[in-house]
Amino acid sequence: MNTSELLSLLNQNQEKSLLFEYSKNKFVEANYHITEVKNITVDAVDCGAGTDYWKETVVQLWESPDEIGKQDFMKVHKAMEILNRVDKMKPMVREAEIKFEYSNPNFHTAQLFVDDYNIDKDALIIQLSIKKTDCKARDTCGVSNTLESVNQTESSCAPDSGCC
Repeated sequence: MNTSELLSLLNQNQEKSLLFEYSKNKFVEANYHITEVKNITVDAVDCGAGTDYWKETVVQLWESPDEIGKQDFMKVHKAMEILNRVDKMKPMVREAEIKFEYSNPNFHTAQLFVDDYNIDKDALIIQLSIKKTDCKARDTCGVSNTLESVNQTESSCAPDSGCC
């Protein structure tokens, strides 16, 4: 989901509670705050010497220890107020992928992708997921798509192979 799609979804559901499901049936607690919005530019080189460049919007969610046990979730309109205020100060790139950064004592800090969303009578639930890391230079390095087909005795990233 890109930033524009998320903003549109939020705009259409302003009176609902905003919930984030960071793992199957595990939700960010109601004491969360939006503590930071990052406009990130990634300028990368992969292991096959390929270059890439893209932008991301990362929204940081933090659970306040002073509000443990809070029952009422943030309303969508409150999140929109925060994002609109940020956007006036540091405009968000609408085409950029949106991610949410989150952790709690039982879940490591991660940047989570929007996998889907669910709308019910009272809530907009943003369903988040983790994408696994992957080799972007599979063709250049001769890396297989499956672990089973990798020969443990041979390395496709041998010296002078064009791969790191």
